[in-house]
Amino acid sequence: MISDDNEAKGKGGVMADNFNYISFGNVDLVDGVAQVGMSRGRMFEYTPTELANGLESLGDEALAFLMTLPTFLCSEVSGAKGGATMHVRFGRLVNARADRREIVADFEPIVEFGDVTFSDVNDATEAFQADGFQLYRTHWAVREGEAKPILEALAKRKPELVQEVSALLAAEQIAPAAPPPERKKNIIATIDNVEGFLAALQGLPLLNNTEIFYRGHEDANFELTPSVLRKWPDGSWQYLPSEDRLNKELLIAHYEEFQSDQYCFDSLVRMQHFGLPTRLLDISSNPLIALFFACYGKQESMDIPGEVIIFGVPEVKIKYYDADTVSCLSNLSNLSYEQKDEIDLALDVDAFNESEVAGKLLHHIKSEKGFFEPRIDPDHLGSIICVKAKHTNNRIKPQSGAFLLYGHGAMLPDTGQDGLEISRITVTGKQIILDQLDALNINATTVYPSIEQTAEHVKARYRRAPTNH
Repeated sequence: MISDDNEAKGKGGVMADNFNYISFGNVDLVDGVAQVGMSRGRMFEYTPTELANGLESLGDEALAFLMTLPTFLCSEVSGAKGGATMHVRFGRLVNARADRREIVADFEPIVEFGDVTFSDVNDATEAFQADGFQLYRTHWAVREGEAKPILEALAKRKPELVQEVSALLAAEQIAPAAPPPERKKNIIATIDNVEGFLAALQGLPLLNNTEIFYRGHEDANFELTPSVLRKWPDGSWQYLPSEDRLNKELLIAHYEEFQSDQYCFDSLVRMQHFGLPTRLLDISSNPLIALFFACYGKQESMDIPGEVIIFGVPEVKIKYYDADTVSCLSNLSNLSYEQKDEIDLALDVDAFNESEVAGKLLHHIKSEKGFFEPRIDPDHLGSIICVKAKHTNNRIKPQSGAFLLYGHGAMLPDTGQDGLEISRITVTGKQIILDQLDALNINATTVYPSIEQTAEHVKARYRRAPTNH
């Protein structure tokens, strides 16, 4: 049915260019509720990357934008012989607010579709213009396109609502008053040589009880996201559904390489070294190493501005490789995708530790720390921590390496969070900077100390240009 206070008010509706799609596995979180809440870790799956980048901070501007969008509140699809069903509501959000764990908003219904029956799951995916996997996920997406064709498709499957939906679509709808928020970066300088880079660093204020780390991106548009948590442009995961299998396959194939690793974190560092997607993000205590990475890359990227990201990390938030919190976050990589789906960070400590998935995580932690107290703090489990690793491979030491370790559903806004401050320097003139760094003995040979890389560097250095006759 259509709510009385949302009857048609005009002619020729204007629909928004985006809409919220909110889905829960438990239909009780959909049917008749006046409020919806979603873990931040489930936000913006299946959301175009560029759009998600501007929204992930969930600041006032982002929340205001979400409240302008038409919203589908649905249960996950339930398939059975002879059909598939979903409980579907259409409405709007008001009074949205967010904390470090979740976003909560009041839901005002406009059309109550109730239980909608489809001929099969493919029919449901066609109606919602989504892939089937999305309909099985508890998540909050901001989808591109108008809600109109979905409303029309649902009305066809609920003939008793055709007239009401037609009236709604003919009415004047409110489109967003402004485009989605853009990425907000704290850019302190743009430089094109080493001298300018060092001068920009010297201009930064000194912070007490804070350690500074750096990271270089050859493309300033790159995100602060570990490889296993990266998404395709449409917002779907590239690697996360297979994280545990990725790790196991490499361990099986090269078990001897990992024999000396005492902790799961040690293994993740080694996997990162070999190029496997992990939940680690490399950072360095040496700014010139970061500057090298901001300039070094494929030839076609030499004219694209790079970036050095500067992290101010409070000393109390820096962990070492053997810390309990590090073990908890690292061992998330051993859980299957389905097990990760069971994690509810909104639970209090006691309730979380009574859950089945906490027991499975504890099993992995105790395999490396038999003395570990069986009490996992869900607040820590969703955090991002800075970790200093053992210098066990030939890259970490020359790169002055440390890591940001991402917890369950963790996202790092461009402006930082939880005391971690972020600023940036845009880098141009890459070849000039690489030549200057080479004079300081910072080059591919010293940063990647392997015989193969040394051979490549020497070959490039002594290769002669063709002779023109």
